[in-house]
Amino acid sequence: MKKEVRKAVIAGNWKMNKTPKEAVELINEIKPLVKDATCDVVVCVPFVCLDAAVKACEGTNIKVGAENMHFEKSGAFTGEISADMLKAVGTEYVVLGHSERRQYFGETDETVNKKVLAALSNGLKPILCVGETLKDRENTITNELVAMQTKIALLDVSEKDLENVIIAYEPVWAIGTGKTATSDQADEVNGVIRNVIKEVYGEVAAEKITIQYGGSMNASNCDELLSKVNVDGGLIGGASLKAADFATIVNAACK
Repeated sequence: MKKEVRKAVIAGNWKMNKTPKEAVELINEIKPLVKDATCDVVVCVPFVCLDAAVKACEGTNIKVGAENMHFEKSGAFTGEISADMLKAVGTEYVVLGHSERRQYFGETDETVNKKVLAALSNGLKPILCVGETLKDRENTITNELVAMQTKIALLDVSEKDLENVIIAYEPVWAIGTGKTATSDQADEVNGVIRNVIKEVYGEVAAEKITIQYGGSMNASNCDELLSKVNVDGGLIGGASLKAADFATIVNAACK
């Protein structure tokens, strides 16, 4: 991390876990463990937990994010949630383009781009996910694929709006599998993403943008991953559901 030019962000992605009551209990466990954190701390929770989570985080240094949203303001989109709805309950961040959304729900680079633009226009901070499958890596197209995903997702995003975007590199083969990219692999691909930002927006923007690593970052490997120059935090899955483990990762990002 280069803390002199960009801030580390540790965001928990709870996925389809926790009821509102359970969410409050977990947040209350996390609060005293991260209260002195110098990095940004975010919990991204299921839609039904957002209101309870926002209330539980009031007056603390923990911010709340959603795990997805639709790009339209309103309409006949049964089961979807708009940016306005997220803002109404106090949400600040939203995870977009997660591989599970792409894999199970048919999201494409183009729909992710629409969501990024909608989030930014409504004052939400997108955590934009990009990453390759195991087959992509074996075919040595990781760099090209991740660069393309990044470019398409950021189409029509201004340099000013880019300041509110976080990018999370999540190798699909390392999500929920217990496998983790090596620290060098994470740093290399994060560096590819940073070079894309430099190509499109210039060196200053590339140096300022926060690029996380997500993909089984945990309490055991976080120190090594976060020691890399291009790894500016983490989008944490399973470990974010354990207060002590999540706090360990937060503390590693503050060193």
